[in-house]
Amino acid sequence: MSYRYANAIVKPGLNTLVAPPPPTFLYNLYSWGLNNSGQLGLNNTTYYSSPKQVDSLTTWSKITGGSQYALSIKTDGTMWSWGDNGSGQLGLGDATQRNSPVQIGALTTWSNVSVGFRSSFAIKTDGTLWSWGRNSSGQLGLGNSGAGTYRSSPVQVGALTTWSTLSVSPMANSFFAIKNDGTLWAWGQGTDGQLGLGDITNRSSPVQVGGDTNWLKVAAGRYHALVVKTNGTLWSFGYGGFGALGLGNTANYSSPKQVGALTAWLNVSASYASSFAIKADGTIWGWGTNSSGQLGQGNTTNQSSPVQIGALTNWLTVPYTSGKTQGAMSIKTDGTLWGWGANGTGQLGQGNTTSTSSPVQVGTSTTWLSVVTLDGSTIAIG
Repeated sequence: MSYRYANAIVKPGLNTLVAPPPPTFLYNLYSWGLNNSGQLGLNNTTYYSSPKQVDSLTTWSKITGGSQYALSIKTDGTMWSWGDNGSGQLGLGDATQRNSPVQIGALTTWSNVSVGFRSSFAIKTDGTLWSWGRNSSGQLGLGNSGAGTYRSSPVQVGALTTWSTLSVSPMANSFFAIKNDGTLWAWGQGTDGQLGLGDITNRSSPVQVGGDTNWLKVAAGRYHALVVKTNGTLWSFGYGGFGALGLGNTANYSSPKQVGALTAWLNVSASYASSFAIKADGTIWGWGTNSSGQLGQGNTTNQSSPVQIGALTNWLTVPYTSGKTQGAMSIKTDGTLWGWGANGTGQLGQGNTTSTSSPVQVGTSTTWLSVVTLDGSTIAIG
């Protein structure tokens, strides 16, 4: 997440996460693309190939998206959800689809949120971790698994108050979180070694990945994970098909492996079998599957090692893409929004359904704050 307030960019450094100052002005919520489950929050199920404002509110702060649903936190600390709800992933106590945002409970203490395949996680300002939704592989971290253990309202994961960041792929059943002490924890599906625990075993409760205490950023793909350390090194593990791990091959690894020798990595994102990272110099890099041109190389050739996307050094956010409908989105330091890759449902916001293998600007706005892609949809704050 990056923040833009009063036209000033607050960008986290490699070793210190900088909290945003109080906002001097606020942002609207926009969505476009696939809308079969009401995931655009527009109170209908109509597809749109250009950005549409969700409501008239200007208090949206953080956004995340799942396969066909979304969750958001407002500036007042309330949490909201909408879209598909077949496994209770909206946290509203039922399994009913919502076509517009609905508040989850009455709390005003939510600070971070992430979603998987019909599973949701959030962290409160007190450092506690909460989960709800699908639990087929123990991904809720509650010590159990199976259809009878699904939850349709938030349930606390353990009793710890030291959780800091979390990540999961919108198509995955594996979750990751970093504690305040810099340790990395994983749970859920581990069948391809994607938990980084040296085996291919599922876990229904959080387990520490190794003994390092310098993990900074984590991103989960469907069957693989990427992690950046405070020293700027990049690590990967799990499914290596299509070159998703960036290790120059297509092998699987069940323990973290360093990607190259560079110490300039800042942030990462991952999806079905594609991976992205941003360096401290503002360049962005991609690798893995490229079937829809989602690596931004002007072609559809897979890459097993990181390749730079263009030559620009003014990218602010790591590209975000999810699901199998691979459309990637990223924001530049000038506040412009850019997209590339698959566009079959209008998820690139170009007013059409034409895919592109190179970055194309979305409209002319220069006030974009954050963006996430669902499986064929895009939601952004700006």
